[in-house]
Amino acid sequence: MANRSVNKVILIGHLGRDAETRFTTSGVAMSRFSLATNRRVKDNATGEWKDETDWHNIVVWRQENLAQYLTKGKQVYIEGRLQTRSYEDKDGQKKYSTEVVAEEIFLLGGRGEGGPSGGDEGWGEASQRGPVSMPRQKAAAPRAEEPDFGGGVTDDDVPF
Repeated sequence: MANRSVNKVILIGHLGRDAETRFTTSGVAMSRFSLATNRRVKDNATGEWKDETDWHNIVVWRQENLAQYLTKGKQVYIEGRLQTRSYEDKDGQKKYSTEVVAEEIFLLGGRGEGGPSGGDEGWGEASQRGPVSMPRQKAAAPRAEEPDFGGGVTDDDVPF
């Protein structure tokens, strides 16, 4: 276990801009967008609570149809890894950039926030809170029939 390491990021936040998709010279899709996460902190000097926002640069590979769903203001859950890369700017100075490489993305929010144009067009009942990107692991084997809990629990009952 001493040789193992972990690089995992989980974020829930709101998109700061619409996702932009570009293609590499070999035709691989790459989408980029910014994500805002907020927290409340107490100012020691005044005792007042204030909101602080952190901005994260997100990169998604090989999901060319994703950008139409990731629009400014949408709330998303992102799971991925941190990646830092370096490059030289036009003046020859070495610069560093750290970004989250997303491996799974889930749209959050209720009805009216999920579709490409902000409405429910093209969204089935089951996909309201489903993954937008492909899962990174193989699908699990079919499970035995699950018990019936009275059918009273829906996605709208989940508190997040």
